[in-house]
Amino acid sequence: MSILSNDEQPVGGLSGSPKTMFLLGLTTGVGSVSVLALIVLVSMMLKGQSLGALAGNGGTIAAAIPSPTPSAQADAPAPPSAPVKEVDDKTDYIRGNKNAKVTLIEYSDFECPFCLRHVATVNQLLQDYKNDVRLVYRHFPLSFHPEAQKAAEASECAGNQGKFWEMHDKIFEANQAGAMSVQKWKDTAKELGLDTTKFNNCLDKGETAAKIATQTQEGGAAGVTGTPGTFVNGKIVEGAVPLATFKQIVEQEGAKS
Repeated sequence: MSILSNDEQPVGGLSGSPKTMFLLGLTTGVGSVSVLALIVLVSMMLKGQSLGALAGNGGTIAAAIPSPTPSAQADAPAPPSAPVKEVDDKTDYIRGNKNAKVTLIEYSDFECPFCLRHVATVNQLLQDYKNDVRLVYRHFPLSFHPEAQKAAEASECAGNQGKFWEMHDKIFEANQAGAMSVQKWKDTAKELGLDTTKFNNCLDKGETAAKIATQTQEGGAAGVTGTPGTFVNGKIVEGAVPLATFKQIVEQEGAKS
């Protein structure tokens, strides 16, 4: 039988010296605190709180609705590396007064729902500020819109025969109706009175694809990350901004109704 000294008597049904029992209690307490902290952390994560919230920063994880339609790029796109390309009467299609004091350079995707909404806003601006606002349309087809690329090519093929804006309007009407296809553009070319042989060859061979790729690259370099991206006298406005807001923007640039 073992004999314990006075400083080694059992404590709470456990054997060991007071020093030993103190260390055991300390370890047990630390373990309990760790488990409690882990429970709190897991609970906060399930509620959508970040580690910043645990530290008292109040941060939360929130869902965002993308507007404009984002391109398939990294979460943190590179800052603009070049200003928006100046208007070129030889390559750009211009709607409105060519000498207007406010120029809207719109980078757009014919299949984009936000771009479709934006059409009505821009058309109203052109009507309300007939002398002071002009529109330049440039291409920025997004890879996840399957009809966007050929729609852009169709507009340019029609432009080769002097009917860019007519085809532009017809394509957005098809977007609205959910009827976008290569065959639709060929049928539309016939409706517009184009030389369909030239148009069909242009579209089938991708003769205007290089121009579209160049405009998309230039738009990205200027800071376009989604559609529509509209430069107002060189300053970008992202998304389908409401008409009232856009009126304020163009009037700040000197437009008068």
